Amino acid sequence: MIFVMAWRNIWRNKMRSLVIMFSIATGLFAGIAVLALYKGMMKSRVRTVIYSEVAHLQLHDSDFKKDYDPSYTIRNGNAVVNSIRQLPEVKLAAIRTVTNGMLATATGSAGVIINGIVPEQEYELSQLRKKIVDGKLFDEKKKNQVMIGKKLAKKMKLKTGSKLVLTFTDTSGAIVSSAFRVAAIYQSENAPLDERNVYVQMSDLNELLLNEQSFHEIAVLLTKDEDVKHVQLLLQQLFPSLQVESWKEISPETDLMVDTVDLYSYIIMVIIMIALAFGIINTMLMAILERTREIGMMIALGTNRMKVFLLVMLETLMLTFAGTPIGVFIGWIVMSYYNKNGLDFSGMGEEMMSSFGFSTIIYPEFPAEKLAGVMLIVMGTALISCLFPAIKALKLQPVEALRR
Repeated sequence: MIFVMAWRNIWRNKMRSLVIMFSIATGLFAGIAVLALYKGMMKSRVRTVIYSEVAHLQLHDSDFKKDYDPSYTIRNGNAVVNSIRQLPEVKLAAIRTVTNGMLATATGSAGVIINGIVPEQEYELSQLRKKIVDGKLFDEKKKNQVMIGKKLAKKMKLKTGSKLVLTFTDTSGAIVSSAFRVAAIYQSENAPLDERNVYVQMSDLNELLLNEQSFHEIAVLLTKDEDVKHVQLLLQQLFPSLQVESWKEISPETDLMVDTVDLYSYIIMVIIMIALAFGIINTMLMAILERTREIGMMIALGTNRMKVFLLVMLETLMLTFAGTPIGVFIGWIVMSYYNKNGLDFSGMGEEMMSSFGFSTIIYPEFPAEKLAGVMLIVMGTALISCLFPAIKALKLQPVEALRR
């Protein structure tokens, strides 16, 4: 009986009911959009870290990262990298010589990380080839070529063909300097990284720093992201003298961002739900005030007050159930469209987005795994919001209500 009365009541004023359903659908859509956007941003950032910056795993001498002393090379490096490439989980392994140094030009100087690379390996591992915005790839026939980031080039007023001097200390502690010519300028999705890193051919750097067969770093790209922990443990057992780090340990700020972004997205959802709650309270309160005489009559005729309370709650529940699938459906349609076509944030400033390591094109992902949680939050908000109008109806005195 209460169920039938609640169903009829919500259609007595169709406009008011539609407003509540629209509010609930909008709140649900907003929650889904926030979660989808954050999920897309984090997934994009993690893929950039893995496939453009640090790879899944990196191996160094256990003392190398303490002060980046160039003498701590990977012993029997070629044998180690060949063993790693034999593992079925490994897609690609690239070697690098790494040292800290100073880049100097006629206009100034800047501290940089000098990466000695094997070009063909690096083009595949960090997509360096695709990042080039000006200039050409390394020419094996030419010596002392360097690739620099766009932000560093702008800061140091360099362009392709410009000369610069790289200075660093060798394994004996002696200061070494050599002139290089800019072969290309690259731009990644991480501007701070572009400002710090320069790339030279490993053979050129090793002539000044080490011998031809030595290097400091092995970057490993895996076939599947989920194999990281397993392969890290395996490599640590195979090479106990080396430090094996995953991308989460090399880029802890990204891991922290992934862990905290869910919390931030739920905080934003709560703010949206508070706005939704005020809308529901206002609308349901109006519905109660309009039916004051009717509710007073029901109580006067012997209707239990708890049934009146349940009647208001049921009306809100029905409106919530009606608005929820609309919000989910709209959210799924919109997020599916932008997941395919991307959401362009270039209007917010490409430089600002890249300064935080994000691409200007974000592909939101429908948060299917969090949908149940979002719906619970929306329904909980709707139920809590109708408590005040329901209690108001519960406290009505029949005599006073009938006089109105």
